[in-house]
Amino acid sequence: MTPFIAEILGTAILILLGGGVVANVSLNKTIGQGSDWIVVTTGWALAVFAGVVVAGPYSGAHLNPAVTIGLAIAGLFPWEDAPTYIAGEFLGAMLGATLVYVMYKNHFDETEDGGAKRAVFCTAPAIPDTFRNVISEVIGTFVLLITVFYFADASFETETGTTTKVGLGALGAIPVAFIVWAIGLSLGGTTGYAINPARDLGPRIMHAILPIKGKIDSNWGYAWVPVVAPLIGAALAALVFLTLGK
Repeated sequence: MTPFIAEILGTAILILLGGGVVANVSLNKTIGQGSDWIVVTTGWALAVFAGVVVAGPYSGAHLNPAVTIGLAIAGLFPWEDAPTYIAGEFLGAMLGATLVYVMYKNHFDETEDGGAKRAVFCTAPAIPDTFRNVISEVIGTFVLLITVFYFADASFETETGTTTKVGLGALGAIPVAFIVWAIGLSLGGTTGYAINPARDLGPRIMHAILPIKGKIDSNWGYAWVPVVAPLIGAALAALVFLTLGK
């Protein structure tokens, strides 16, 4: 499996299971309807676990453009490979979101709350406050990336022949799942902890495209926050890593 295909498949599984747990909790007439935040954060953590298990041996399991960019800034991943990884991450996220819609189509139809439907695909702030929403996503992504930098010890050879430490898979699937779980439990209450541009923008695009019954707008005014802020958080983590060293 090539790294490109691995990033598509791993990210698709991540979004299928992550978006799936939100659908199960939020949409009408599901068996899991009304479950609480611990179910959502646990579902997302296990979604990351599954994505890393699949993609890790082949691409390092970035599954997130912020991870790709952060590692490149830190000199742990070749910039020339970044566009291929990012393309795979966005395509995988769009595919995973589409599969969630296919899986839960009847329940989307039974749900009148357009906000609940949109939440299956993308994040929104609990309290709209652009500055603090950005800070929330920056901090959450910083925690994810700084952990990757300081605990990663695996390596693999890229398509360019470079052997380097990369990706969430370098931590191991179980540790990274716990890290994402901790971020969700502790830091996710403000914006829903996108911490991943592909995870938010890819499904948001599909929310706009798919023929979802009774859907509302895709909240494009907020859409830049979970794209730009995670990249800032990743860059800051890389700069801290480069400054402090190992």
